[in-house]
Amino acid sequence: MKTRALSLLVLASLFAPAMVRAAANDVKLTRSEDRVRVEIGGQLFTEYIFKGAQKPYLYPIVSADGTALTRNYPMKTDVPGESKDHPHHRSLFFTHGDVNGLDFWAESAGAKQGRIVSDGVESSSKAGVGIIRARNKWVGPDGTVHLTDDTTISLRGAAEGRYIDYEVTLKAPADKAVVFGDTKEGSMAIRLPLWMTPPHSYSDANKKRVQHPGVGTIINDAGTKNTQTWGKRSAWVDYYAPKDGKVYGVAMLDHPSNPQHPTWWHVRDYALFAANPFGKHDFENLKSDPKAGNLTIAAGGRVTFRWRFYFHEGDEKTAKIAERFKAYAAGK
Repeated sequence: MKTRALSLLVLASLFAPAMVRAAANDVKLTRSEDRVRVEIGGQLFTEYIFKGAQKPYLYPIVSADGTALTRNYPMKTDVPGESKDHPHHRSLFFTHGDVNGLDFWAESAGAKQGRIVSDGVESSSKAGVGIIRARNKWVGPDGTVHLTDDTTISLRGAAEGRYIDYEVTLKAPADKAVVFGDTKEGSMAIRLPLWMTPPHSYSDANKKRVQHPGVGTIINDAGTKNTQTWGKRSAWVDYYAPKDGKVYGVAMLDHPSNPQHPTWWHVRDYALFAANPFGKHDFENLKSDPKAGNLTIAAGGRVTFRWRFYFHEGDEKTAKIAERFKAYAAGK
C-alpha cells in the first residue's frame, strides 16, 4: 500500500504543474445583452461590447497580472491623468474612414457618418480557446446597408502571454460594389494607455498641448523605431514600455494572406496603434494618385483580413516577436 501511495504521490507531483497551467489558461465566456465577457484563469481579460457605440469594440484588455493595456477613455471619462483626445479610439476595434465615401472611423453625427451595427453574436469555448462570432451591418446615415461582415475573434492565454486573433470577412451586397478608400484613418486598431508611449505631446481636456516624457518604444520588423514607424510597411509592429519594474508589450501581426501584406502602419507616438492596408496615398505621399490604396470588393464579393494581437512581457527580442510572426504565418 505504501508503494502504491508513493507512486500516486509521484504521479500527482508530475501532473500538478500541468493542471495548474491548464487552469490558469481556462477560458470562460459569459454573454449578456450588450457584451461577451472573457475570463482567462478566472480573471477578466476583455469584453466584446457590441451595443451602445457606433461600432463594436473590445474593452478593456487586461494582462495576466491585472495591468490594463488599453486606455479607458472614452468608456470611462473620470480616470485621472488620461489623455482625452480622439474619443473614437475605443480600446480595440476594426473600422475604416472611407467606405463608399462614408466615414466609419470617426464618431459624430455628420452627413457622412456611418455606423457598424451588430446583427448577431455567438460565443463558445473549446480546448482553452474562446471564440466570438459576430455579424455586423455597415450602415449609412440614411439607413442604407453598404456592406456586412462576418467577424471571428479567438482569445487564449499561454505561459508567454495572451493572444487575440481577429479575422474579418467583408462582404459586398449582391447588387453593388464596395470601395474602401485610400485614407490613413483606419483600420485594425488599438488605443494603448499613456504610460506606454514614447516622448510626445498631446492635447489635454482643455485642448492645451502637454509634453509627455514617455519611456515607451515602438519598433517594426526592420528595426525602425518610434515616429519613424508611421506609414512604413512591416509584417509586425511591437509597442512596449516599463511599468512598476516590469516591461509590458503589445504586438500586432499582419497575416501574410492579407491583401497588401505587409501592411502600412498608422501607429502614433500618442498610443494609437493601427494596421491600415488601405492608406497607400497618405502613407507614401502619392499626391498624384489619391486613390492608390483603394480596395474594391465587387458586387457579391468578399475579402478576408486576419491579424494577431500578442500581449506580452519584455521587449520585442525577449518576447520573440519575429518568431511569433513566423508561427502565425505557419498557422500556429
